[in-house]
Amino acid sequence: MTASYLQRATLLLLVAIVLLIYVFPYAFLVSTSLKPPQDALEIPPTLLPQTISIENYTNIGQFPAVQRSFGNSIIIALLSMAISIILAVPAAYGIARYSTWLGKAFLMLALVTRLIPTVSIGIPLFAIMRSLGLIDTHFGVALAHSTISVPLAIWLLASFMESIPRELDEAARVDGCSRFGALFRVIIPVAAGGISVTAIFVFLASWNEFLFSLLLSSVGVKTAPIAIAEFKSQYGIQWGTMTSLAVLYSLPVIAFSLLMQKRIVAGMTMGAVKG
Repeated sequence: MTASYLQRATLLLLVAIVLLIYVFPYAFLVSTSLKPPQDALEIPPTLLPQTISIENYTNIGQFPAVQRSFGNSIIIALLSMAISIILAVPAAYGIARYSTWLGKAFLMLALVTRLIPTVSIGIPLFAIMRSLGLIDTHFGVALAHSTISVPLAIWLLASFMESIPRELDEAARVDGCSRFGALFRVIIPVAAGGISVTAIFVFLASWNEFLFSLLLSSVGVKTAPIAIAEFKSQYGIQWGTMTSLAVLYSLPVIAFSLLMQKRIVAGMTMGAVKG
């Protein structure tokens, strides 16, 4: 009993330490956003605000461009999610159902492209988008984000598709469905949980993306991460405004993740066991 108790206590202590490491930066971010603007510049900084103030949040109304950037982030993330899912679902279905060496090679290629640093393809991507006239457009930035998300979406969806019995395809084909008919009428409804989870991850990848948004956007479609970063200039850093905007930008993601927690866990374990 004593050894078991010590093991459990040690495990809980390790979990608490890891949780503290992850939570502390965000807790400090929230704490700084609740300080008066002058207190946010204190050196050395204090962990807790001596006086709680919402002045940093009320000052956000003075920056209408920042408010528009939040809307741009939502539009671009939704577009990127739609593009990635539309491209990834047929690709993952073909890889899972045909199981050819070409499909496996394509899956490996998708993984390799995922490992390439995004900064290395930033300039070529900018040149391509400029030639297509997609600079500073919602679709152009969303398309760039999709280059990051599509490989991830294919990998996730391929495992989900493999867990669906092939007998469902065969039954649909017997009933007169084509291959695409079986995909849209049978497979996609069955894999809806996995597709939802993939869509969530793709949305979050676009929501948090910085480099491509910086290269491909200007005044028109500037995203929130770019707008927040612009409060750092050669004249100083407006910590109060930056932290309050960062908190507001993170709240929708945190709330959405908590609401969808069960679906995310169910979808991630859906493709763990084939059959």
